[in-house]
Amino acid sequence: MKNVLTIAGSDSCGGAGIQADIKTFSALGTYGMSVITAITAQNTMGVFKVTELEEEIVAAQINCIYEDIKVDAVKIGMVSNSIIIKTIAQCLRKHAAKNIVIDPVMVSKSKYKLLRPEACEALVSFLFPLAQVVTPNIPEAEVILGKRIQNVEHMQEAAVAIHKMGPANVIVKGGHLPGDAVDVLFDGQKFTLLSDVRIATKNTHGTGCTFSSAIAASLAKGFNIREAFGAAKEYIHGAIENSFSIGQGVGPTHHFYSLYKRAGLVD
Repeated sequence: MKNVLTIAGSDSCGGAGIQADIKTFSALGTYGMSVITAITAQNTMGVFKVTELEEEIVAAQINCIYEDIKVDAVKIGMVSNSIIIKTIAQCLRKHAAKNIVIDPVMVSKSKYKLLRPEACEALVSFLFPLAQVVTPNIPEAEVILGKRIQNVEHMQEAAVAIHKMGPANVIVKGGHLPGDAVDVLFDGQKFTLLSDVRIATKNTHGTGCTFSSAIAASLAKGFNIREAFGAAKEYIHGAIENSFSIGQGVGPTHHFYSLYKRAGLVD
């Protein structure tokens, strides 16, 4: 079994962050491990409080994993300040980390800022060059580039511009545009576009975390980037299609939908 590490924030309602990452790794047949960067108090209605951990404990978590266990891929999610970002980059370089997937988490669906404004430059400078793939959604790509993205052509332009910042591959997610959900992969030479019919549901909490974690799990298992992109797109579509209506707000996706169906636990 391949081992996948997530470096991200904890979500107390279990739909996003560390919890979504671990569920995704498990659902896709890999062993999940975690480095927690922040603790959030949140539910389906929104994020209400965030406490960032000290860089020493973040570094200690990373180092003790690498000193004992082979890590086949790394997913990086919520890294809210520059000090934590620099610490993570230093540790990953030290251990020659591979198959790094960065989901540049900036703002929650409830509009809570999860990345300090001054930390965006550090994210780009210190972590993007280490990444096998970066997976911004449209609002995140707009913040990174300082320009509006209004169609698929703009998404392609954004992918090229972000690629110049150092990652080996860029996937710009198009879920915020109207119509079918189109995602764009740029590998430095050519584009790969994948499209799915948009699912009519409000329950999309944790979709970005889940998608990037699915890519990390696939890379750990030896998929190339296009194969990992396709597998993650298929997985997140099914997870959204079978999402949960829990709580009073935006419910989570169903990470184990395929396993539940095979076990006869759902129709």
